[in-house]
Amino acid sequence: MQDTSDSMEIAEPEENGQVPNADGSTAASSVLAEVLPGIAVVFGEVPEELKLELIDFGLVSAADRMQISTVLASIGNTATVAGNLGNAFASAQGLYRVSDATLGLLRNGATLAVKDGANLGAVFAHGRIVAQARFIPVTAVSAAQTVAALGPALAMIALQMQLSEITGLARTNIALTSQVLTTIRHGQWAELTALVATIDRAVEKAREVESVPSSLWDSIAGSEASLRKQRDLYRLNVDDHIRQIHRLDARGRRQYFETNAEAMLFDAHALLSSVKAWTGYQALHAARARAAGPEDAGEARLVDAIARDTGKELTSALAETTSLVDSLRRELRIIAEFPGRDALALPGKRRDSNAARQTSARLLEALEPLADALHPPIAPLEAPNVVCAPRSLDFQPCLRILRWFLEDGETLRVLGFPDQVDGSGSISSIVSGAKGMLGAGKDRMATKELVAVTDRRIITAKANAFLEQGEIRQDIPIDLVRYVRSAAPQDKEGRFVIDLITRDENIRWLFPADIDNTEVDTLAAVLAESMTIPDVERDELQRRRSATIKASTKERNARIQGTE
Repeated sequence: MQDTSDSMEIAEPEENGQVPNADGSTAASSVLAEVLPGIAVVFGEVPEELKLELIDFGLVSAADRMQISTVLASIGNTATVAGNLGNAFASAQGLYRVSDATLGLLRNGATLAVKDGANLGAVFAHGRIVAQARFIPVTAVSAAQTVAALGPALAMIALQMQLSEITGLARTNIALTSQVLTTIRHGQWAELTALVATIDRAVEKAREVESVPSSLWDSIAGSEASLRKQRDLYRLNVDDHIRQIHRLDARGRRQYFETNAEAMLFDAHALLSSVKAWTGYQALHAARARAAGPEDAGEARLVDAIARDTGKELTSALAETTSLVDSLRRELRIIAEFPGRDALALPGKRRDSNAARQTSARLLEALEPLADALHPPIAPLEAPNVVCAPRSLDFQPCLRILRWFLEDGETLRVLGFPDQVDGSGSISSIVSGAKGMLGAGKDRMATKELVAVTDRRIITAKANAFLEQGEIRQDIPIDLVRYVRSAAPQDKEGRFVIDLITRDENIRWLFPADIDNTEVDTLAAVLAESMTIPDVERDELQRRRSATIKASTKERNARIQGTE
């Protein structure tokens, strides 16, 4: 929440609780009180720039909202965080998610500048102040007496945020019926959507009347078993897909994707829809219990338990779905974008490359809104500063595929294209023949190996297999590097050599003579930064040495005694 820019000045508060804009007008003040980690209640008048991401209170009752306002106002009146904005606490406007993943507004132009320990600030947008804001951190709200007073109310806020999150993700199911369900699982989808619609209607009615009347709860109370069945069914399906992907080798995974791509997409969407319905049901259950809470301590504890368990279930389901969707998106991207890939055999489709790309594009159209919502993709890769490749080699296609293999925050540092070699360290006869047919001065991926060094690992692959099928040969964590050596040309073709020794194997790369030697040395230097022998491995080597010496001494003494 803090502004680190030196170019922005922090606005001081005016006596009336407002801040002047550049044109002399005043902007409404607001207070952001972080009541749970990453979740804030917004008070006062909300500037337009914040309204886009404001979440309504939903099933949080008017009584809970009043209680939250009263408690937070008492905090503000005894601290500097509220200042002249005490009246703002009388008007709770909604909920706001305060996290790195969702603070797109503040990251992309509007910045909350802070002062005096994140107590006072002004919201900047496009170089001007749009509103004064006070930020109360969760540490101030988490005082023991505050938690005791607000516990059930905060649990309802947590449930409402969970319901809002899963509802937003489930909206991407709009494309599913037209893109995928024309061929499979109409009956399953109809059964699931009927349950989802029933819970959605109940939630909307509860929000309209700001309570969960007995007649409304009775209309859905018997749905728990069916909702649990749907949730567990699709969770098992998704778990099975993930286990299969992790268990199989590269060829087996490719075949599994070819056979099950549509089913994987369906199960991912269905899991989110079932979890959305389950979360809505639990939120209604908690709201019903919360209404009885003031007279029944057990009901109040039930609200906390529902919020806790529902949060865990939602987190787990989103993690599983994200893992499956990421794998599916990467595979479909490779098929759709690169014509060299083998045809994807899907039910009812011709087994040729054109049909495969069309099918992949159709599935991607349905998948990507969900994939982007679950896990925004890494930006397109640019060539790193160090590329060990002949000038005639077009490595841009490799970057387009490599993008889908990198993790969040992972940085590509070096890209290299050594010659493919056989087990003896020489260019294989097949590769040599291919290189000869291609002609001097025209390198092709068929003769190259791909080496990508990031700040976390070393990825190697046969370049043509990587382009055509997305196959990776090795994925070596950078902390497994033990020794690196860069040697001068050692063969008649004048190729530069890099030897890489990891914890488990020795690797040799041979770079053609027409690659700049300084680039090869830089690649070796980047790898050398990670050279280390962990203490546990050093101790193990010393133990082996000690045991060998003892065994040799014992054997020698035995021979001497035998001779005597």
